[in-house]
Amino acid sequence: MTSSKSGTRAKATKEPAKAPAKAPGAAEAAAKEPAEAAGGAKAGRTAKVAKSTGSAKVAKAAKVSETVKVPKGESHLALVRRARRINRELAEVYPYAHPELDFRNPFELLVATVLSAQTTDLRVNQTTPALFAAYPTPEDMAAAVPEEMEELIRPTGFFRAKTKSLLGLSAALRDDFGGEVPDRLEDLVKLPGVGRKTANVVLGNAYGVPGITVDTHFGRLVRRWKWTDEEDPVKVEAVVADIFPKSEWTMLSHRVIFHGRRICHSRKPACGACPIAPLCPSYGEGETDPEKARKLLKYEMGGYPGQRLSPPPDFPGKPAPALGAA
Repeated sequence: MTSSKSGTRAKATKEPAKAPAKAPGAAEAAAKEPAEAAGGAKAGRTAKVAKSTGSAKVAKAAKVSETVKVPKGESHLALVRRARRINRELAEVYPYAHPELDFRNPFELLVATVLSAQTTDLRVNQTTPALFAAYPTPEDMAAAVPEEMEELIRPTGFFRAKTKSLLGLSAALRDDFGGEVPDRLEDLVKLPGVGRKTANVVLGNAYGVPGITVDTHFGRLVRRWKWTDEEDPVKVEAVVADIFPKSEWTMLSHRVIFHGRRICHSRKPACGACPIAPLCPSYGEGETDPEKARKLLKYEMGGYPGQRLSPPPDFPGKPAPALGAA
């Protein structure tokens, strides 16, 4: 392909498409870039976060009125390059991406992740301070009176089943692992209430072992981006793992989940405020008007509190309120 065409396509991803019929495919444009591994989030990029919406990228995305659809015949190589380009864009939008559960050690992260099933991280973060004050170690939690624990975690929902899991995993940690949370996937998934998703959260964020966290947001977005059509989380994990280098797995998970919670919502995505709209084959499923789309932004992107009561120092948003706070 000629260099003049490359320049035309590069411009097409930065500006609104004036003539949709002539707009080149996003995957074709992305395929021109080197198949480089996406870089990790850099602390210096935090300064790029926009004053009120969270990123200058979002403000620029408001100019997108048309999208560049991905061709049906997209090759695997083009898909890989488009996916990696999306990851690089998300790294600029969310340089501060992080696990949204409050924790101080591997045990607290494990417990919080188990509690996060079928509820929000915010509700878990509002619930765990009292829980960890009562049961700070696996030994303490394993000896808990079930009814008392149920009352403490009731706000997270399914509290009876979760209590059973927490008592079981705490006893297993006490009896089989010397009171320590194991740092191997095969050991973690043997614990009651712990599956691959929970295990990868713990490994990636407590031990620095790369892992892909396929929660509802992650699965929904990778299908919306046409990275895969798989519904099964294990198969989704395998497909995505084949697209990205292992070193990117944990941060990729955070970025995708952040984007799903803040912009690319399930029922009404804010397409008109999306920084990766030119790379998304599903652009137009949500609100495309920039002003209306900006009103759909959540958490720090919309100027609201985040999900953590104790967010990292470089988090640009507001801390979440404690349970029962006004």
